[in-house]
Amino acid sequence: MRRDESVPSLVRRNTLQIGEVAERVGLSLRTVRYYEEAGLLVPAGRTPGGFRLYDDDAVSRLLLIRKMKPLGFTLDEMRSLLAVRDELIDPQLASERRAELRERLRTWVVLAEQKLATLREQAGVAEDFVVGLHDDVERSQTTVRSESRDELPEH
Repeated sequence: MRRDESVPSLVRRNTLQIGEVAERVGLSLRTVRYYEEAGLLVPAGRTPGGFRLYDDDAVSRLLLIRKMKPLGFTLDEMRSLLAVRDELIDPQLASERRAELRERLRTWVVLAEQKLATLREQAGVAEDFVVGLHDDVERSQTTVRSESRDELPEH
């Protein structure tokens, strides 16, 4: 039996248009489209007017991509990790393949931990820089105060 095509089922279910998705995950429309073009995201469907529709899985996927971005993952790395995660959710996946994918996921964990350690190190360097700038401001104020006292006329 054919369902009513006048209102696609995706429109009736929990789907969002691209603007709503972008707002929900804190990305621009352009970025969401970019990730779609890069093959990291697939719309769940389209409205009768041709607008992209995204489901909760797409939102979750974009949130994961957002978390990967600051760690410096490339698009290829993101694509690869997402493929592993996508395959692992298949309930009918053979146990051998599941074990293989779990091992690959463990490798991703190690890589993410390494990237996080690098990011923390960079943040530490940046914090030291900011502290140094605050010190520079304080020293410049101290210098200005002492110069001002030197210029005051004596009574």
